Formats: sequence, structure tokens, C-alpha cells
Amino acid sequence: MTGFDPAVPGFYLQPDYRVASGEGAAVLDPASLAPVGNRAIVTEAEISDVVASVNAAQKLWARLDAKSRATALHRIAHAIETADVRPLAMLMTREIGKPYPESVGEIANCAGVFRYYAEMARDEAGKIAGTTQAGSFQYARYEPYGVSVHIMPFNFPILLMCWTVAASLAAGNGCIVKPAEAATLTTLAFMERFRSALPDGLIACLPGDAATARALIESEDTNVIAFTGSVGAGQAIAAAAARLMKPAVIEAGGSDPFIVTAHAPLDIAAAGAVTAAFHLSGQVCTSAERFFVVDVVHDAFLERFVTETSRLRIGHGLGRSEIGPLVTEAARAKVSRLVDQAISAGARLVLGGRVPPDLPVGWFYEPTILADVTPEMAIFREECFGPVAAICRVPDFETAITLANQSPFGLGASIFTDDLGEAMEAAECLEAGMVWVNNPLIDNDALPFGGWKRSGLGRELGRQGLDAFRRSKMVVIDHKPVRQGWWYPYPDDWFFDEGGRTLK
Repeated sequence: MTGFDPAVPGFYLQPDYRVASGEGAAVLDPASLAPVGNRAIVTEAEISDVVASVNAAQKLWARLDAKSRATALHRIAHAIETADVRPLAMLMTREIGKPYPESVGEIANCAGVFRYYAEMARDEAGKIAGTTQAGSFQYARYEPYGVSVHIMPFNFPILLMCWTVAASLAAGNGCIVKPAEAATLTTLAFMERFRSALPDGLIACLPGDAATARALIESEDTNVIAFTGSVGAGQAIAAAAARLMKPAVIEAGGSDPFIVTAHAPLDIAAAGAVTAAFHLSGQVCTSAERFFVVDVVHDAFLERFVTETSRLRIGHGLGRSEIGPLVTEAARAKVSRLVDQAISAGARLVLGGRVPPDLPVGWFYEPTILADVTPEMAIFREECFGPVAAICRVPDFETAITLANQSPFGLGASIFTDDLGEAMEAAECLEAGMVWVNNPLIDNDALPFGGWKRSGLGRELGRQGLDAFRRSKMVVIDHKPVRQGWWYPYPDDWFFDEGGRTLK
């Protein structure tokens, strides 16, 4: 990875790779607590310089024809597809604890979204409307906002960044990425993929903290915000953007329900539940956390779920393991607190619920299954964001739907059933931005991704994901200029007195 060495203090800004001069901190592997590198925080002066640079480059980028911009995005996709993925994937695993196969998969899945938006933006750039007046050409055109700010999470630091960056670039914007502190090294290393594909200065990566994000949001020279992260942080960012009348796409957290009905294919449901609950140690915004299992299949499902979960291997992501560490000590402490509170309140610990005895170093926590959970428990009301499946026994399908919707969150929801009527009813009634039937967590570049209620504002991916980074302009052109009858001054016979008589 030319120009990047995670062992070197300070980090580099795309595209000229100047070293950030602000204070920094050591980066530790969450699995071993061994040093991985150092990350720095950019200074106010560096933020100001980069914002100015991106603005200058964006003005030229916006004037390019759509075909040329599409070609550049295809070059990015090619760079992603042809680069050796292994060094970057290993860095991601060492930095955030993600199992290596998942790190490889995340990076490999990024190329498609650039190709999708390259052609989406080229396919249409406005709308011609039926005219409201003869001799007039009336249409809407879509134009970029200017400079977009992308405030990213640690769990999918590359893929989720690419979702919004690809759309923003396709729309004609310049981009500034503020990586998650826990994934700074990985994000900066990935910026190499943009080096040869884009004009100098069009995209930048600014390592920093909450103050860095705040400065970028409040800058007079940034225009639209994209954020992925917790509900609390999303609310603060949405409020800050609203004060400045800046549009914001907010993809916040969730506590997704997972429904197993009386007609569920139990073997498939149990296997799907393992991935839905424990993928990336449960640190996925769409992780299934609240399980509602209909009484007549509850025990059979639970038995299969325990069997499937027991097969998972825990360890360093560069070894043979499905379950890596949580990203920080604080993240593990929250999971442990919620599990302990649930057990104290009457939940039954079926599996896990502890730090693995053979892994005392690192932020590991065993995949955990709790039964006899009730909706009043804190683990059902908060986002756990860890490897915990909390199971509530329900009498029927209708109760499962009702309880699933009794949440301030509304990101995703899963249901397993062989009954078409139940599947259709769930798709219609579940209060969530995404509903999965018999196949959790997957996404589609061509379909909108985002939440209801406190789980977000706006959408990523699909047509809506592109529209989030462009604004419309109505244009009316009278190509046969005439003086219109409704223009000033009005004809005398348009005026009447109080008696309804034409004024003389």
C-alpha cells in the first residue's frame, strides 16, 4: 500500500498525503491488545485547508460531463477489484477485530456500488414535465450540493463509506471522510484506491475525533452530511445540521426483531438466527437482538439455535474463528451489564454470558442466548450491539408483530416462516426500513437502505441514495417569447368595486 505504513506516527491526507500534525493515540488490536500503529487528529488549520482544497476541486468536477464522471467511478471500481486485498483486510482485522474472511468480503463488495452509481447518475439528470403554458419548455435538473461530509462507523468502515461516497461523487460533489476513530488506519489505507482515479483534491480523509466531525459539520464550506452510527450521535448530528439548514442522511442504530412463527423452517431459522445475532460479534446496526418465538415451536427452535451457536469458534480474526472481540472495553462492559441485568430480572441464561476463560486478553465475550426475556427488560429497550440473542416466548404471530413494533427503533426486522400469508403480513405491518423473510441482513445496491423512527433519516443506496446528494432546480424556458396576459399591468376590466361593478 504505497504511501501508508500503520507503524508510522501520524497519518496521511488524500490526495497529497501530508502528515496530520495534531495529537494522536496508539491503536491496539482489540483481540490481543498489541500495538497496531498510531492515529493522529488533524488540526483546525488542516481542516480549513482541506475543506478549501476539496471545494476548489469540486467546482471543476461538477462541470464535467456525466460520462466522464462515470468513467472515473468505474476506474475506482477497477482499482478496488485489482488491488491485492490481503494487506488491507489484515489491517482491518487487526484494527477492529473483524474476522479476516469478513474483512476480505467487505472490501470486495465495494466495487459494485461505484459501478452502480456511475451508471445511475449517467442514466438521468432531471425530468421534463408536461408544460403549463404553450410555447414553454419546463423541466427539473439535478445538481450537486458542493462538498459532502461522511462521518463513518467502525464496524463497516470501508463498505458504508463507499455507499455514500459513490453516490456523492456520482452526483458531482467533492467528499470529506471523517473515519471512525477505531477504524482510522483501515480507512486511510483504503484511500489509495482513489489516488489514480480522481482529480487531485476531490476527496480527502481527515482522521480525528468528535471535535473534528463538529468542525466539518459547522463549516460554512460544507453542504451535506452523511452519518452512520449510534442513535444518540445521529440525533446530535441531525440537530447540528438542521441549525445550518444542511441536509443530512442519518443511518442510526437499531434493536432489530427476529420472529420465528409456528410455520417456520426451524433448521433454516436457527442457522439464520446465528448469523443475524452474532455476525461481527453482534456489532452490526441490523443485528437481530429481540427474538420473538411462537410458543408451539419455541423449545424446538431454542434447541436448534443452541446447537448451531455452539459450533462457533471464538478467537483472533486472523485465525479460524467466526467470533472476534468487541471493539473496545467499554463496548464489552455494556454487553455484560445488559446481560447481567436481564438475568437479575428473571431471564434464563441458556448459553454464554461470560468472557471466554481461555481468552482473558482482549475484549472477547461469548455468544450468548437468553430465554424467558420480557419486553420490559433493559436488553429489549436498549441497543445491545454485542453477541446476545434475547428470546421472548409469544403465543402467536399477531403478538410477535405487536411486540416487535413496540420499540423506538425501526431499522430492520426478520421473520422466518413458510406461510406466504404471514410473510406478506409481516412485510406490510413491521415498522422497519428493511424486512427480511427467511434470509437476514443482506442488502442490494439498487434498493434503499435506512430506518424508521429513531433509527434514521433519509436513505442510502438505490435512487434515493443518489438523490440525497443532489438538489433539484426547476427551469422554465419560453422558447417563443411573448408577453403573457397575466403580467403587469392588469387590464382595467379585471378590477371591480364592492358592488361587483367594473371600475371606470
